[in-house]
Amino acid sequence: MSEEHYFTADPSVPFGRSRFTATIWGRELTLESGAGVFSHGHLDHGTAVLFREAEPPAPGRILDLGCGYGVIGLAIAALVPEAEVIGVDVNERAVLLANENATLLRLANFRATRPDGAEGEYDEIWSNPPIRIGKQALHELLLTWLPRLRPSGRAVMVVGKNLGADSLQAWLTDQGYPTTRLASAKGFRVLETLSPA
Repeated sequence: MSEEHYFTADPSVPFGRSRFTATIWGRELTLESGAGVFSHGHLDHGTAVLFREAEPPAPGRILDLGCGYGVIGLAIAALVPEAEVIGVDVNERAVLLANENATLLRLANFRATRPDGAEGEYDEIWSNPPIRIGKQALHELLLTWLPRLRPSGRAVMVVGKNLGADSLQAWLTDQGYPTTRLASAKGFRVLETLSPA
């Protein structure tokens, strides 16, 4: 049997759930997570670094790319109520959990969907991208979504240094998406990628 990952569309592992509370940007959020979805039962280290090192975005249309159970998008939706936040994930359980969490948190400005339901352009893309899908698949993913940024838009991503953050930064810049490092902490880089001028 092949090993399954959180980026599997329909994981076969039993759908055990667990709820936890995290303090993000000074606000407590209680979230439901589940087996077969990234970071089951806790806030992962990379996303924690992202929250610690980057300020919430301005109001606008925000995409949480690879949303998992929704933590990044839900935090933005909670802190920036004027924003329209869309979470996107290939994992059906992730989409289900993210939408359930939006209901749990009473956040009407967030919705999660599969990729084909996330139409239109975005002011910002926020992500802890699924590095483990492999370099080629990651590059294809980013080149699918970064062109959806509006002209003044940006993407904010957290990537492990040992998982190729610096080479990803250089590659994005080479593709015409100027990328700089906003912060470096606990083995992670927080990268800011701008829409082409």
